[in-house]
Amino acid sequence: MLVKRRSREATATGRLSQLAAGVAAKPIDRRSFLRASGLSIGGLAVIATVGSGLTRRVEAAGFTDPAQPIEIKKNMCTHCSVGCSVVAEVQNGVWVGQEPAYNSPINRGTHCAKGASVREVVHGDRRLKYPMKKVGGEWQRISWDQALDEIAAKMGEIRENSGADSVYLLGSAKFSNEGSYLFRKFAAFWGTNNVDHQARICHSTTVAGVANTWGYGAMTNSYNDIRNSKTVIFMGSNAAEAHPVSMQHILTGKETQRANVIVLDPRFTRTAAHATEYIRFRPGTDIAVINGMLYHIFENGWEDTEYLAQRVYGMDQVREVVKAYTPEVVEKIAGVDGDTLKRAAEKFAKERPSTFIWCMGGTQHTVGTANVRAYNILLLATGNVGGQGNGANIFRGHCNVQGATDFGLDVGNLPCYYGLGAGAWEHWSRVWEVPYNYFVSRFDEVPSKGGRDARTAEENMAIPGITSTRWFDAVTMDSEEVDQKDNIKAMLVFGHGGNTVPRMQDARRGMDALDLLVVADPHPTTFAALHSRTDNTYLLPVCTQFECSGSRTASNRSVQWGEKVVDPIFESDNDYAVMYGLSQRLGFADEMFKNFELVQGKFRMEPTPESILREINRGGWSVGYTGQSPERLKAHMANQQHFDLVTLKALPDAPAEIAGDFYGLPWPCWGTPEFRHPGSHILYNTNIPVKEGGGAFRPRFGLERDGETLLAEGSWNPGSEIQDGYPQFTMGVLKELGWDTDLTARERAVIEGIGGGDEEKINGVSWSLDLSGGIQRVAIEHGCVPYGNGKARAVAWNLPDPIPVHREPIYSARPELVAEYPTNDDRRQQRMPNIGKVVQQSAVDRNIAADFPIILTSGRLVEYEGGGEETRSNPWLAELQQDMFVEINPADATARGIVDGDWVWVYGPENESKARVKALVTERVNSGLAFMPFHFAGWFQGEDQRGNYPAGTDPIVLGESVNVITSYGYDPVTGMHEGKVTLCQIAAA
Repeated sequence: MLVKRRSREATATGRLSQLAAGVAAKPIDRRSFLRASGLSIGGLAVIATVGSGLTRRVEAAGFTDPAQPIEIKKNMCTHCSVGCSVVAEVQNGVWVGQEPAYNSPINRGTHCAKGASVREVVHGDRRLKYPMKKVGGEWQRISWDQALDEIAAKMGEIRENSGADSVYLLGSAKFSNEGSYLFRKFAAFWGTNNVDHQARICHSTTVAGVANTWGYGAMTNSYNDIRNSKTVIFMGSNAAEAHPVSMQHILTGKETQRANVIVLDPRFTRTAAHATEYIRFRPGTDIAVINGMLYHIFENGWEDTEYLAQRVYGMDQVREVVKAYTPEVVEKIAGVDGDTLKRAAEKFAKERPSTFIWCMGGTQHTVGTANVRAYNILLLATGNVGGQGNGANIFRGHCNVQGATDFGLDVGNLPCYYGLGAGAWEHWSRVWEVPYNYFVSRFDEVPSKGGRDARTAEENMAIPGITSTRWFDAVTMDSEEVDQKDNIKAMLVFGHGGNTVPRMQDARRGMDALDLLVVADPHPTTFAALHSRTDNTYLLPVCTQFECSGSRTASNRSVQWGEKVVDPIFESDNDYAVMYGLSQRLGFADEMFKNFELVQGKFRMEPTPESILREINRGGWSVGYTGQSPERLKAHMANQQHFDLVTLKALPDAPAEIAGDFYGLPWPCWGTPEFRHPGSHILYNTNIPVKEGGGAFRPRFGLERDGETLLAEGSWNPGSEIQDGYPQFTMGVLKELGWDTDLTARERAVIEGIGGGDEEKINGVSWSLDLSGGIQRVAIEHGCVPYGNGKARAVAWNLPDPIPVHREPIYSARPELVAEYPTNDDRRQQRMPNIGKVVQQSAVDRNIAADFPIILTSGRLVEYEGGGEETRSNPWLAELQQDMFVEINPADATARGIVDGDWVWVYGPENESKARVKALVTERVNSGLAFMPFHFAGWFQGEDQRGNYPAGTDPIVLGESVNVITSYGYDPVTGMHEGKVTLCQIAAA
C-alpha cells in the first residue's frame, strides 16, 4: 500500500524512529547519535522517515573501531546535479561513516534522502559481483579476460560484416568527466558517431534551444545565486523532489528577498507547495503560456528597451508573433485565465532580478527545443540574463550529465561542443597526436539507400549519429530507412537504464534482435531483464564514482574533484580500466592512450584521471575547460570553507592557491591553468571584467542578418579596449588590432604550426583552435571575450520554428485544435525518419482521445533517481517508496470505481500497452490528468520479471515503467522524446 507517503504511523516503529523520538527526552551528542544509527544524515527529519525494516541491516554493519585510524575522503553525491559533497570515513579499506560536507558552499552540511544513503551503494549486496554472460538463457559467471576477449571478438565480427556504425555506444551521465571524455574518444577511434547518453532524454532540447539563443547550452547562473532573485518562475521543474538540496538556496532567497516564487505546472507538486502563486496549465502548452506572458509584457511596455537595443536581435519580430496569443486564445489552448497570466508577467518583468527555472517538464516534448527558446525569449525581453539573481537556471538531472554533455557523449559533437566538421576532427587529431586521415579510415563508407546519396567515409564522419531515443528502431527498421551502412547490430551500454525512453515494447523487440548486448554498470539494469535473449549478452560490473577518482561538473558548471573512497568492491572495476582493456583487444589502445599516465589497477593497467584531465585541458578551448587542472580542483575541495555562500567567490582570507577563484572554476575558465582565470560564475555578465569572470553573448551565427548587426551595440565589459560589439578573435583579428605582438614566441609558433605555414590558414586560427592559449590570453588581457561580443537571438532562423509557436502534442486531448496547431512536418533526422505528423493525424482520425480521455504526464520522486535500478536496490530508499503508482483525481477515480490503494490498469494509445500499478487518489492532479513516476521497472505489462535478473541482483522494489505507456513523438531538432504528455485510460484491475 501507499501508506508511507500518507501516514506517519507507518514509519514510526523502528529503532531510528525511537532514537529520534528520544532526542527530546534526554541530551544526546549528534555525532554519537548518527554513528549509533549507522548513518550520518544532514537533518533528523530525514532520519525520522526511515522505517523499521532497515534496522537489523544497519546494526549488522557494525560500529567504527576507535582504536583503528580513520581516513577522511571527500567525494560528491552520485545522484542529481546539485553537486553535494560527501565526507567519507574509511577504516581498513571499508567505508564506515558518512557526513555531508559542512564546508561545501553548495550543500552546507545537508543531504536529501538519496544523498544520505549513498554509502549503501558501495556496501550494496545487490550489485553485480563479477562478469557474467548468458548461455542458453542462463546467467554464468566468467572472468574479466574472457568477457573482454569475447566482446571484442564479436565487435570485430560485426564491424567486418556490417560496419562500425552497427555498434551503438550508449554512455552515461554517471561517468566522471574523464570517463565521459574517454568514452567519446573510444567512439572516435572505433569510427562512429553513434554515441549518446542521458542528456538526450533530459536536456538535449535545452542545449539546442539555449545555444541557439545566446551561445552556450548551459545554466547561466547557479543554485546559490538564486538567493539574489526577486522573482523566481518554475516551469516544468519540481526541484523539491528532483533537486531537494537546491531548495535551501531558493527558500532562503524567498525569505530574505521577499521573493515571488511562481510555479507553473500541470500538477500541484511539492515545489508548488512552497510557491507564492501556483498556476496550473494543460501539459504541452508551455509556448502558449509564455507567448501569453509576452503579450502582456509588450502590451504594457514592460520590456527592457535599452537591454534589447544593445544586446538582442529580432525582438520586434517576436512582438508581432505574440500578438496572436491574446488572453482568450491562451485560455482556450492552455486553460490559464488572462488576469492570472498578466499578474505573473508583471511580476517577472518589473520585480527584478528574475530567474526562470526549468527541467524535464519543459524539455521532453516534440516542441522541447521551441519551449526552451520561448523561456529564453521571456528572459531576454525583460533584460534578465547576465546578472546576479537572474538568468536561465537549468536544473540538470544526473550527477554529471552536464560534464558528460560537455565532453561529447552526443551524436552531434566531439568533446567540448566542437561539432563534427573537418575543422573539429582536425583539432582533436592535433590534441590526440593522431593523423586526421587515421580517423577517416575508421569510419564506414555508406552506400546509396532509399534514394539518398552515398557517403564517403569522410562525409560520414560529419553526420550526426542515431539518438538513444530511437536506437531500437534502427535495429528493427528496414535497412533502407536507416541512413548508415547497416542496421544497429550491437549495443555497449555503460551506466544507462533500459526503462528511460518511451515505447518499451519496441525497445524490448530491439534488444531481442541485437547480435550483441553488453551492459557495464554497478547494477544489471533493465537492459538485463526486459528482453528474452539467450546468448551474446554480457554484464560487466563497473564500479561507482566512489570507487575511483575523477572530476564531475555540477549543473552550474562548477567542476569538483572526487577522491576514491574505497577500492572497487567485489570483482568490479572502473570505467577507465574497462575501456583500456577493450581498446587493447580492438587494436587501438596504444594510440588512444599514449598521452596518458598508465598505472597498475585492480586487474590491468589503467590511465590516471589526472592525466586524462590534462589532455582535456590541452584541447577544451571552446568552452574554457582549459584552466581547471587537477591541482586547482583539488585545492578547491580542500578549501571549501573559504568560498562565499552566495557569490561562490573565494573570501579575502583564502589561501593563495585559490585566491580570486569562483568555487569549482565554473566554465568557461579561460586560458591555461597558469593564467589563473577564476572561472565564470554568471555567464554573459557584462558588469565585471572578462579577466574576473565577465562575459558577453556569443556571436555564433554571423555578423549581420537582413542588414542588421548581430554584434552588441553600446555594451561591453569594464576594461574592454573595444568599446562596442566585436567578432570572435582569430590570429588575423589580433594582427589587425596590432595585438599579435603580445604573443610569446612559443604561442606564435604553435599558431603558425596549426596553420601549416599558410598565411591565410594562420590568420584563420581562432581562439578555440589555438592550442597555445595565446589568442585567448591576449584577448582577455585587452579586456575582451575571446569568442566576441554579440547579440542574443530572439529569432533563430536555422530552427524549424524561428520564433516559437504553439503546436499540439502528438496525442492531443484536444483533437479539435490539431488542424490549427499541428505538429511539425515529417522529416528525416539523425539518420531516421520522424513521422510525428502522420501519427498525430492518425490519432485524430481514429478519435483516440475518446477512448483514452486522460492526459498522462510523468516525473520524479524524491526517494529515487533516473531509471531507479540503483536507488530501488538501496534498502534505505526502497523502504520509503515500495510501489509504483498512478496519481488520479478523485472525480476520475469515482467515475471508474477506483479506491485509493487499489490495483489499476493504465492503458496507453499504442501497441495495446498497459501497466498494472496502484492508484493514488489525489487532487494534486486535476480531472482529466494523471501522473506516474518514471523510476520503476521489473514488471512489464503485468508480468513479474524478477527472475530475469541474475540471482541476488534484482532490485528490492520492482514496478511497471511509465514508458510502457508513453508514446511516439520526437523533437525535430534533437530527437528528444515526448515523455511528458500522452493519453491514457485507467480502469480497476
